[in-house]
Amino acid sequence: MLDRTMHAAERVDAKGLQAFMSRIADIHSKEEVTFLCIGTDRSTGDSLGPWVGTLLEEQGFTRVIGTLREPCDADKLPQIVPVLAERGIIIAVDACLGRSDSVGTYLVRNGPLIPAQSMNKGFTAVGAYSIAGVVNAISLKPYWTLQSTSLYHVMGMAREISQAISEHWKRSDRI
Repeated sequence: MLDRTMHAAERVDAKGLQAFMSRIADIHSKEEVTFLCIGTDRSTGDSLGPWVGTLLEEQGFTRVIGTLREPCDADKLPQIVPVLAERGIIIAVDACLGRSDSVGTYLVRNGPLIPAQSMNKGFTAVGAYSIAGVVNAISLKPYWTLQSTSLYHVMGMAREISQAISEHWKRSDRI
């Protein structure tokens, strides 16, 4: 269970995601922020984080953990968590399952997210800020649901996240 004083997640669309990133970019420079892009390249639904990380690297961001080439998956995450404090302000990005009317939206929070909640992996919460993209509806078989999620849909969401990030640091002359 997360700390009760932590801000609740807010469900937003692409415009709300832009506003969320704008608020963060107003407070923190690009050099202070590390993007922790959680997921794997072996599951379409769970590839949101690595797609975001890859797109950010292609746009010149260097403080990125988790890409398609080097995913930050369930095996790698426990090794990374102990050194995150050295990496500055962490913005965690992960895929999640949610209500069917939430698919395609984002859960943003001034606070951490818990990776792999739908898989009951028991990871610790990570991030000073977090973005969870609702890639599909929750089901009785979350692993199968993530495996059968549309890659086209996930890539579109990854583009929206990376654009929101890059646009606001460019606008504030921090890129």
